[in-house]
Amino acid sequence: MTDLFEDAHDDGATSVRTDEEVGTEGLLQRAVDMVNGAKAMPLSASVLVSREELLDMLQEALARLPDELRQARWLLREKEEFLADRAREADALMADVRAQAEHMVSRSEVVRQANLVAQRILDDANEEARRLRHEAEDYCDQKLAGMEIVLDRITRTVRAGRQKLQATAPPAPPVEPVAPEGEEPGFFDQDLA
Repeated sequence: MTDLFEDAHDDGATSVRTDEEVGTEGLLQRAVDMVNGAKAMPLSASVLVSREELLDMLQEALARLPDELRQARWLLREKEEFLADRAREADALMADVRAQAEHMVSRSEVVRQANLVAQRILDDANEEARRLRHEAEDYCDQKLAGMEIVLDRITRTVRAGRQKLQATAPPAPPVEPVAPEGEEPGFFDQDLA
């Protein structure tokens, strides 16, 4: 029985000592894993767990718990301050927008006149754009027509050249030189050629 206790004690102790930077949640998970992985007592539902090791893990988790809670409270306070700042900024922005809206309503006649002038400018710009587009299309059409004529001439020239090539007779087959008597066929003297 002491062997079982020492095995359980050794396994857990090395895992706690190898990683001292484990958080509270990690220590609690190790404790749960230790109980789940403990060896069962014969003929019983009880398990054998190292009391000292489990207590050390739980005490370490409790010791770390206040720091993590303090950090969580600090984060919540920071979040609330951030949201309050954003709410104040939103309220100030809305007040500015309302003031500008009131100012603009008081100058509605100026706005109406400005809209009329803007509409006239837009109409003039649209008319100018239509005119320029039509001119550009006419210019492109003229250039494409000129290229069509040139391409038509080139096509006719190419067609005539191909017809001429087809009309010419194929060249005569090459004549093989006859080897002089006493020599093997296939041997060619450079001077004979």
